[in-house]
Amino acid sequence: MKALIISVNMGELDYEAHSEEFHMLAQGAGAEIMGTVVVKRERPDAALFIGKGKLQEAVLLADQYEVEVILFDQALSPAQQRNLEREFKRRVVDRVLLILDIFALRAQSHEGKLQVELAQLQHLSTRLTRMWTHLERQQGGIGIRGPGESQLELDRRMIGIKVRKLRERLEKLNRQRQTQRRARMRGKTLNVSLVGYTNAGKSTLFNALTQAGAFAADQLFATLDTTTRRVWIEGAGQVVVSDTVGFIRDLPPTLIAAFRATLEETIHADILLHVVDASSPQKDEQVHEVNKVLADIGANQVPTILVYNKIDSAGLTPRLERDENGRIVRVFVSALERAGLDDLRTAIVESGQTLESNTFHDENL
Repeated sequence: MKALIISVNMGELDYEAHSEEFHMLAQGAGAEIMGTVVVKRERPDAALFIGKGKLQEAVLLADQYEVEVILFDQALSPAQQRNLEREFKRRVVDRVLLILDIFALRAQSHEGKLQVELAQLQHLSTRLTRMWTHLERQQGGIGIRGPGESQLELDRRMIGIKVRKLRERLEKLNRQRQTQRRARMRGKTLNVSLVGYTNAGKSTLFNALTQAGAFAADQLFATLDTTTRRVWIEGAGQVVVSDTVGFIRDLPPTLIAAFRATLEETIHADILLHVVDASSPQKDEQVHEVNKVLADIGANQVPTILVYNKIDSAGLTPRLERDENGRIVRVFVSALERAGLDDLRTAIVESGQTLESNTFHDENL
């Protein structure tokens, strides 16, 4: 699908990274990018987000390239989206809607699809008026107000019913997962969850650790569904390893809410392996973004090891680093070349032994 990107620079220090990430999102959604209009603003325009001059330039480009969709690299209000669509005479997709679209494209499991559908409906419910612009032009007209309002209320009610049913189905799946989790806990099996920014290489590392064969690709949100495997690690015994959905800056709140049940695997983990793309210039900001989401879902208290992956691309060597107390806090690996995995296993074993020691100590207080 031919697309025109509107990229808004509001003076952020990481604007270039933000813009590059959005282009990756667009390509991941299957867009053929015909051009990019860069807009510099101190603050968004209330009605159109961008100024009228840049809007006219973008409309001309959209017509010239015969694009089918306008991709906006910021989150738009319902009114801004409606106004822009009126000006472009084309569909306008903002950052939030694009991420939701990619999630819908990539979800594989039944639960993943339900979670994405729930997030999409919640997003849609705030924008119903956008679908009824043909009624708005006649607002106040005799005999029009009632049917218009009735139709909107009917749509809201239908979406409300659908949302309720989706939540009930997801709650049932969540109860099943909790039963499975309690069974694992009764077996005193060490639970390890991989978390990290999208495209940090979590699935490749998961495959390297477990010989699982989970889908891994050099693209944003290659993994949406939590995959769990058992693996034997010398010194730790049977370890349950879970691969989770990647995080991204400005992840839509509806998605965090919808995927909360899946992300709870991280809350109930004994150890988190926070996978970082060592070759990314934005790695520090990405670590910060992941930590924000972990705090939001209540997983920031789980013992965490930073795993710097892709060291082959970063020109680094495999190693592990300890803090002043001798605890392993960072491990440098290449999941692709399977380098440094023994150090990672050592970190898992030592962290598991520390947990066991602390639990024994607590039980005897």
